[in-house]
Amino acid sequence: MTAPAEAPATGTGAPPACRGRFAPSPTGPLHFGSLVSALASWLDARAHGGTWLVRIEDVDAPRTVPGAAQDILATLARFGMHADEPPVWQSERSERYQQVFAQLEDGGFVYPCGCTRREIADSLLHAHARHTTLAYPGTCRDGLHGKPARAWRLRVPDGDAAIITFNDAWQGLQTQNLATEVGDFVLKRADGQWAYQLAVVTDDADAGITHVVRGADLLDSTARQIYLQRCMGAATPSYLHVPVVTNELGEKLSKQTGAIALDTDNPLAALHAAAAHLGLDMGNNVRSESLGTFYRNATRAWSERLAQLETREQT
Repeated sequence: MTAPAEAPATGTGAPPACRGRFAPSPTGPLHFGSLVSALASWLDARAHGGTWLVRIEDVDAPRTVPGAAQDILATLARFGMHADEPPVWQSERSERYQQVFAQLEDGGFVYPCGCTRREIADSLLHAHARHTTLAYPGTCRDGLHGKPARAWRLRVPDGDAAIITFNDAWQGLQTQNLATEVGDFVLKRADGQWAYQLAVVTDDADAGITHVVRGADLLDSTARQIYLQRCMGAATPSYLHVPVVTNELGEKLSKQTGAIALDTDNPLAALHAAAAHLGLDMGNNVRSESLGTFYRNATRAWSERLAQLETREQT
């Protein structure tokens, strides 16, 4: 297996223009938790004088709800958030994912796995009983042992090379040992669907995304994505993970935990609530009279919030 390639230099010495994105999964209507992520990514792009994109993450076809993507785009428009470029659908990019997968396979990064979910669960249960790693144990690293290939995994390094460290603009310094905390992770599932990690890294690289702003529930995936970027020779964007919205039980607000669709008849109320969740100082808590006024004030407040976070890191 060859070593991960370094990301190519821009050649100009100047940082690339900011490109951010909001990437909802069309499993239902947009709810308040998703609005927080959408608003944060929109404000971040605007505060940096950049471009804001929308990507429909429908790579997991069995979970996709017909019509949900169109409903999400309509809701974003009703809330005054319009993408600067045409939206991208992951379901239309399977050929591109196959190209990237083939390149990784040629580089020796990928291998077939014949383990069933039950076999993996049993091995992890035994590992937990022995107080050892809960990562995928690498059962098929040296061959399928007569089993048919079910999924395809990315081989992660061992030792110090497995330790991925990055600075999250909101959450601070993050470190994850891929070998002991994750193990070789899936790029193509047993049902033939492309895995989230491969799709999102490919999409971000192809779109030239420089700033990833999303919910903290995805923080755990970031180290895997950074390693995959290195394997692909792609640039690593900056990351900022905002606090997730929770329900009364402390669970992440989602369709599965009772999240309801946003009220599109009163977007300003929801936007002010989202700004409050992000800790933005909107000035005397006066409700803005228009979406334009709200976004001007919120962009200023987001810039101030970023400055506060940067000051925290320096102390």
